[in-house]
Amino acid sequence: MNLQISHLRKLYLSGALKPTDLLRQLDAEIGKEDSRNIWIRRLTLDEMMAYVKRLESKSIADLPLYGVPFAIKDNIDLAGIPTTAACPEYAYIPTVSATVVQKLIDAGAIPIGKTNLDQFATGLVGTRSPYGACQNSFNPDYISGGSSAGSAVSVALGMASFSLGTDTAGSGRVPASFNNLVGHKPSCGLLSTSGVVPACRTLDCVSIFALTAEDAAQVLESAQGFDEEDAYSRKAVAEVLTIAEKGFTFGVPKQDQLAFFNNNETPELFKQAIEQLKALGGKAVEIDFEPFLETARLLYEGPWVAERYAAIREFFEAKPEAIFPVTKQIIGGATKFSAADTYLSQYKLKALQRKAEAVWNDIDVMVTPTAGTIYTIDEVNADPIRCNSNLGYYTNFMNLLDLSATAVPTGFQQDGMPFGITVCAPAFKDMQLLTLAAKVQKHSAKTLGATGLPFVK
Repeated sequence: MNLQISHLRKLYLSGALKPTDLLRQLDAEIGKEDSRNIWIRRLTLDEMMAYVKRLESKSIADLPLYGVPFAIKDNIDLAGIPTTAACPEYAYIPTVSATVVQKLIDAGAIPIGKTNLDQFATGLVGTRSPYGACQNSFNPDYISGGSSAGSAVSVALGMASFSLGTDTAGSGRVPASFNNLVGHKPSCGLLSTSGVVPACRTLDCVSIFALTAEDAAQVLESAQGFDEEDAYSRKAVAEVLTIAEKGFTFGVPKQDQLAFFNNNETPELFKQAIEQLKALGGKAVEIDFEPFLETARLLYEGPWVAERYAAIREFFEAKPEAIFPVTKQIIGGATKFSAADTYLSQYKLKALQRKAEAVWNDIDVMVTPTAGTIYTIDEVNADPIRCNSNLGYYTNFMNLLDLSATAVPTGFQQDGMPFGITVCAPAFKDMQLLTLAAKVQKHSAKTLGATGLPFVK
């Protein structure tokens, strides 16, 4: 099934398809088996049809996401359905949906289920879950990426048109790269986090996975908006065009600052992506990536990990045996930090922010690999901390530096595993990044996710 939003919309407007027909077919195709550990709780056909019924009296033209199926990471609330954060003992049943979920439902979208994740959104691998390691959409021996694991795989396999993830350290971008998807990490505060189980509350973002950058942009339009109930919500700043149609300048880390972790293919794939950007009118400029790397190290090596502890402190102390072992090791390590450590790290971050700001005087957008390599599930299980750390090399600094970012597919390894780049810019350049990502995708994409369906330019 082609679940691209634009494709479904044409069918709905022409009368060739009704949401009831789509959902019946989708429910049958997904089936009851979940061999890749994508879902924590799928909605039944009757539960999905209840949302369809609400659309019957609505105008298709008035609802930009009319009849569009979407999946929800299971640390984001959907009314009446348990939220587990991949910890069964933590589960609760919310009476209202997260603000961002309700906005999408109001725009006509239909939730189809809650997806598997690295427990408490702590990880970039997708293996840290008592519901099973989520398997990659191309090859089940490989990781899906995380923590928004099932959210990415569900879209890549054609089970949903788009999905919601969260992104604190890369969880909305790494799984996109590993499953041939677009993953957009919005500016901090652009999408409400009301009704989201926090990881690091000061840094958390709700992210979007989609088959195309154009679909992601359409979802972002419906999902964003200032939320009085969310203390970290920010009013959007009007975008001033700097990532131009032609003549944009993009920064690339110095050669000795790039890391591919013994992968022999990804360096060449990254070079090819740089050439693609040049073909689109971009000018490459070498930048000093060190301030970004130093910032990235603060996220897990510094006291920000204590935010993860603070988010679930009462539960962590009451039921430590319920925490996934690797997750417990990471979050439990937060107790070693003092208030003085936190202030000292805040001072260091402020200095790094000032250094990093200077980069934007010379470039419009920065480009990196989304991840330098990909691992098998066995490799991650054998060395979980190191592998996860390597996957965060190009992602962990984003929210600490208040950047917006879009991961976009650009190629494949010889073994068929996807590779992609991330384009990032200062906050509130979201639509410009998605516009650039759409051009990159049109220049390089051949298929949609792992569906095998052709990407139509």
